Amino acid sequence: MNKTLPIHPLPESRSPPPGPASRPAPWRFNRLFSAPHRLAFAAAALLFALTGAWWAVAMVGHALGVGWPWSLPPAIAHGLLMGLGFMPMFFIGFLFTAGPKWLALPDVEARRLAVPLALQLAGWGVFLVATHVASKPLAAALGSAALGAAALGWTLAILRFARLVFASPVSDRVHAGTVLAAGIVGVVALALAASGVAVERYDVVRAAVLAALWGFIGVVFVTVSHRMIPFFTAAALPALDAWRPLWLLVVFVAVLGIEAAVAIVETLWWPLPFALRAAQVAVEAPAALLLLVLAVRWGLVQSLKVRLLAMLHVGFVWLGLALALSAISHALLLASGGERSLGLAPLHAYTMGYLGSTLLAMVTRVSAGHSGRPLAADDFVWRLFLGLQGVVVLRVAIGAGAAAGIGEAPLPIAVAAIGWALVVVVWARRYIGWYGRPRVDGRRG
Repeated sequence: MNKTLPIHPLPESRSPPPGPASRPAPWRFNRLFSAPHRLAFAAAALLFALTGAWWAVAMVGHALGVGWPWSLPPAIAHGLLMGLGFMPMFFIGFLFTAGPKWLALPDVEARRLAVPLALQLAGWGVFLVATHVASKPLAAALGSAALGAAALGWTLAILRFARLVFASPVSDRVHAGTVLAAGIVGVVALALAASGVAVERYDVVRAAVLAALWGFIGVVFVTVSHRMIPFFTAAALPALDAWRPLWLLVVFVAVLGIEAAVAIVETLWWPLPFALRAAQVAVEAPAALLLLVLAVRWGLVQSLKVRLLAMLHVGFVWLGLALALSAISHALLLASGGERSLGLAPLHAYTMGYLGSTLLAMVTRVSAGHSGRPLAADDFVWRLFLGLQGVVVLRVAIGAGAAAGIGEAPLPIAVAAIGWALVVVVWARRYIGWYGRPRVDGRRG
């Protein structure tokens, strides 16, 4: 494996150094076009905050017995918006910032990404409205058209990324190619979701969402984790090596692919045959152990000295925990004849724990580095991250209560939803503010 010279980040401080008071530069919309990450992250963070607040209000209303008009099943709307809404837009910001560097190509102009992002942001905005339209036929038509717009936006973005991959002169395009393949899965999943909403086949929509969570969103995350976590760790902690053999990536993708396939089958064929469920447990349990051992091998303990690095490592640990919880849950199903499980605990450990924590860590890192700030997690973002961990633990505990026959009570779910919303809204407000202002070091970009 080729050795890459480490890039040592600036020392991490617990709070920004004191300096003379100065009024920050005014926020300008046109500055979003200065770099791909500015435009894409701003659009994604806006939807991130909006959907978090929307779901918190919905769950509080449910806990208080205040009925909302739902034209689509709430769980379906929640899965689509939280699973496939803001994530692809964050991907666009990352892929067209890091992607050209991976592929040794010139930078991409942010304006070339405006149409794909506008289609997605508008599509998800209309879909959010469609979930509460009183007329179900109108809601189905609006929701399907909105998802179609989001699918078209993502398709245009992934086609542009494909051109980068195929134009690259570098020989090692494994990570970029894996992301590209996952992105194509996302196109198919969005198209299926749009079709399912149009004809009110919500089993198809659910299958598309779960397949996308594992086979699209998850594969992109594990690919980036495989490439970046060892590199960032070796850069910040030179005593550790950037160990990332290719077979690890193959295992990651294979395990998530199996989870995606089983999720599709499970949605359309319940209950699963004993042999298939047992095979799923036989995959999940060793995969969970491998991931947790790997987290230690990659420097989990050492990373705790560097907050921004710790955020990435803690996020990765959640992937191992999610698969461990999933194995336990499916083993309970086998032992109880399908009567007991851990409910939604494994899914929320995966989505909120792994995807949510890693998202905050990666976007925070890119935003700091490309705004001329130190590569560090200050007190503000560190407290938000710790708050997120508390919310994830609460939501996982609520889901695990199903195994004890407690069920998922509306009030604790509302508390978890409020906690999530507070974290994402406050986080998004800070970084959207950065994207519309010039770099603090005076450089372009």
